[in-house]
Amino acid sequence: MTNKSFYITTTLPYVNADLHIGHSAEMIRADILARYKEVQGFDVLLNTGTDEHGQKILNSATEQGLGPQDFVDKAFLNFENQIEKMGLGKEFVKAIRTTDENHQKAAQEFWKRCETSGDIYKKNYKVKYCVGCELEKTDSELVNGECPLHPGKKIEEIEEENYFFRFSKYQNKLLELYKNNPEFVVPDFRLNEITKFVERGLEDFSISRLKEKMPWGVPVPGDEDHVMYVWFDALVSYISTLGWPEDKENFGKWWPVVQVCGKDNLRQQSAMWQAMLISAGIKPSRQIHVFGFINSHGQKMSKSIGNVINPLDIIDAYGTEALRYYVARHLNMYDDSDLTLEKFKEIYNANLANGLGNLVSRIMKMAENYEVKFKPASFDLNKQKDFIELMDNFDLNGASSLIWEKIKYIDGKIQEEEPFKAAKEDLPKAQEMVGDYLKGLWEIANLIEIFIPETAQKIQELIKTNKSPEQPLFLRK
Repeated sequence: MTNKSFYITTTLPYVNADLHIGHSAEMIRADILARYKEVQGFDVLLNTGTDEHGQKILNSATEQGLGPQDFVDKAFLNFENQIEKMGLGKEFVKAIRTTDENHQKAAQEFWKRCETSGDIYKKNYKVKYCVGCELEKTDSELVNGECPLHPGKKIEEIEEENYFFRFSKYQNKLLELYKNNPEFVVPDFRLNEITKFVERGLEDFSISRLKEKMPWGVPVPGDEDHVMYVWFDALVSYISTLGWPEDKENFGKWWPVVQVCGKDNLRQQSAMWQAMLISAGIKPSRQIHVFGFINSHGQKMSKSIGNVINPLDIIDAYGTEALRYYVARHLNMYDDSDLTLEKFKEIYNANLANGLGNLVSRIMKMAENYEVKFKPASFDLNKQKDFIELMDNFDLNGASSLIWEKIKYIDGKIQEEEPFKAAKEDLPKAQEMVGDYLKGLWEIANLIEIFIPETAQKIQELIKTNKSPEQPLFLRK
């Protein structure tokens, strides 16, 4: 077992639709954090995957005339294709499916442990339910009788006998967890938000559905009439992916986990899941990063408004690296951000095509023409103190902006020193100038590798072979 292990997990999107821009931002950020830890010498594991149970999935399968298993099998292949396009590191990414047999066994064992703790019981109840969220809703959470996150979707009323989890039992333990770990939820205003939610008192929540009404779920152990509620089942994926409970060594190596999620997942990730873990006798998570929403033209993205931006369309038009750059530098991690295709194009041209891409072409053309002899030194990340401080705080915006400041600085030096003029009168002096630019470009190429790895590797290869690119790294749009 090593103490140099870093385990991070995204939430698991439902497979009834393509990944949206929020999913892609969450996955790309998690991938960047994983790559950073890998450069630091950590063993790294990034868990993502698909949430394949519940009413939403069953409805979608029925609409397509497919059995639910056939539907999710087909959808998972589409999911794999999408995350590959987002440039996630194949060497450390694991994609779990909640229909996997090992996951379902783990979910049943987890249920049994919570039951042994006296935290699962059965009762009749009536509740308003949003199928879009797969969550119960109180009247105060509804706007004009609708879920604000899924306007236009009918709120269902469920009245049946279900199993419940004794969430109310864990108020004090959760408050103690937050108090003793002031950086447990990041940013701090989300920690304050969940603390206030828990302080107001907790209500037990339903963790099963009657099989005769909603059969698509993990069977409840010991009761063939019920299946697990989709949220209870899906959260267990964070430990089942590690081989829990059988593979104690692997679980011990990786747990606890760093979680990333959107702000609509705050309650589930930082309160419900933590209470479930404590009940099952498992350490709480290490840390939870709660991201803001991505809006467009100042409004929540909505098909009815027509302002939805598909990340795959951006990748098709600009490439994977462009999306990864934009997510890292121009989408605020924790506050809501606004994204438009017009803004994306403007920033792409300014900072990638005319910025980094143009700088690489200029420097490498001079290096080639002036026959500059440059042997890049091994790169030591530990010497990049400012960068490390930003990345240790998971400040992707600040760390990526620091790199672009270096790009701007070298560009300014070229404008000021005019090596192309010096080459006509004093070639050794021009070669020395270009050698300095190459040194700075080598540093940049190593720093950007965690953000845009393919571009970084292309630049590194150009420097090693002393060649200018045959075509621009980023074509102007």
